[in-house]
Amino acid sequence: MSLRKAPLPRLLLDNVSCMRNAQQILRHVNASIHDGGALVLMGTNGSGKTTFLRMLAGFSRPSAGQVLWNGHDITDSGQAGEFNASFGADGAWETGKGESKNAVDGAAEKAAARRLLAMDRPIWLLDEPSVALDTEGLKLLEYIIAEHRKKGGIVIVATHQPIEIEMPCT
Repeated sequence: MSLRKAPLPRLLLDNVSCMRNAQQILRHVNASIHDGGALVLMGTNGSGKTTFLRMLAGFSRPSAGQVLWNGHDITDSGQAGEFNASFGADGAWETGKGESKNAVDGAAEKAAARRLLAMDRPIWLLDEPSVALDTEGLKLLEYIIAEHRKKGGIVIVATHQPIEIEMPCT
């Protein structure tokens, strides 16, 4: 009988803290996310959700702790660029060219959700992705997220509105 080692998480947050405007907003965050995993950050406006996503995308550094991607500390110099490329930190959810992120009918958000399907990125960072979606658009978004995860993709969502993301049974 041989014992198998548990696989390393794709993304590991080890005692991560981050600051915004010289104020610490997140303290000692620990998370281990494997292929197909999801993390939902819920909180009110101004609670630090977007700051956390921006830190994960490499736009800022944690004030403490480590962010490990495939076992490599992306906060080390020279690692963040490689992480950004695989991370999809190019604003996958941004609606782009003249489209309003707060469109009344959510058409821009629905188009952005469809574009996600075409992205070949292992991890999606979604900041308030359901903000202007109607019921149909929200169901489409939830379906797209589920499909990405079935293929081993990771999704991190920051929201203050409920979104259905099934967690695997353990």
